[in-house]
Amino acid sequence: MSANKQDHTAEHLIEYLRQLAPQVRRRLLAEMERLHLLGEDIPHSEPLIAALRAEFRNTGQNHYRVGNPSRYFFQPLEPVLVDRAPERANSGQIARGSLAPIWSLVTEQLLRSMAADYIAEATHVISADQQGEARQMARAFQKKVVISLNGLLGSAEGAAGVRDGLMAYTSSHATFEDLRKMLRYLDMQQELENFAHALPPKITRLEGASLDKVLGLLSALKAKRVDAVPFALTIVAKRLETPWELLSIATGPAEDRSAARIAASPFAIAVSMVLDQIEEKHLLLLFALRNYRPVRAREIVAEVYRIEEALRTEIELKGSGWAEQLDELMTVVQAAIDAEISTIPSDHRHLTHILESPRLRPDHSFSHKVGHIFEKGWDVVTGLLAGHTNDPPSR
Repeated sequence: MSANKQDHTAEHLIEYLRQLAPQVRRRLLAEMERLHLLGEDIPHSEPLIAALRAEFRNTGQNHYRVGNPSRYFFQPLEPVLVDRAPERANSGQIARGSLAPIWSLVTEQLLRSMAADYIAEATHVISADQQGEARQMARAFQKKVVISLNGLLGSAEGAAGVRDGLMAYTSSHATFEDLRKMLRYLDMQQELENFAHALPPKITRLEGASLDKVLGLLSALKAKRVDAVPFALTIVAKRLETPWELLSIATGPAEDRSAARIAASPFAIAVSMVLDQIEEKHLLLLFALRNYRPVRAREIVAEVYRIEEALRTEIELKGSGWAEQLDELMTVVQAAIDAEISTIPSDHRHLTHILESPRLRPDHSFSHKVGHIFEKGWDVVTGLLAGHTNDPPSR
């Protein structure tokens, strides 16, 4: 389809959207952004998302914030909010896209009158720049919401009602789990805030004294609230200059590099969180390739290879579930790279794609190379022995 025809189609769709109620448009935007974060290629979605975002920005009503009061309500979650689809958010993350349906559920179904009072009062104090009072109002409303939701989730019937209520605003079943994570986070908010306050604002390298300090803080938190650990690891990852160094939190306490030993360490979940980083970068890579950003794509690929090398170097992965997961992730990343490289016409084989640079990937870690060499060497030796056995006797 030509660019002019695409633009014309997008204009027609935008005109159609203008006929829908604002509430419907907000829900549509939230859903399109969720699918976008999942890597779904929706035709004409870019201009539609841009138009809807501009509309709500211009009216002062972001699609997951009914004015500023909701921003104050969700503000405590900021350290663990991620721009990923709810389906991709791990146990220490809450998808930012889940806030829209959760807010709608609370304000339109569960606590309609209380929410209306909170929004009206908070809007007044926010417009008067009384931020401290606005935060107090948000905390008071949070407590009411937490009590209400915990009461409902305490029974199978109530939980089913909450789940069904959310489906009125999103097709993502994973938003229900994000709501549960939100409640857990708010329940341990003070402990997590104390943990975050004790961390350096930026961690250049997670090694030596800095690693010891983080491990000490995590151990102290784990002794109080074991369910706080995934959230704490997300907070740490956001402070790291190199996020995949989160791996050190899992490997540091282990007695050796074997996957079994590390899996039994107190913070083994950090390995899965680093693997999640590859999955996230794969989606960013697809987005960069679809939008013709080869330089950014090259940067992402280089980051993926560095994470892979760290995992293979720091852990003896062979035979582990982590090895299988890493291999699967690298297969889909490589498929995206190969598909992009294949766009170079076959009669231009002398051209080199930006993603083919040998400097992008140092192949594998040294230990992985050595292991591969031994494997290949053993294959050669086995072949020679087999050939020698079949040789006729010398005369």
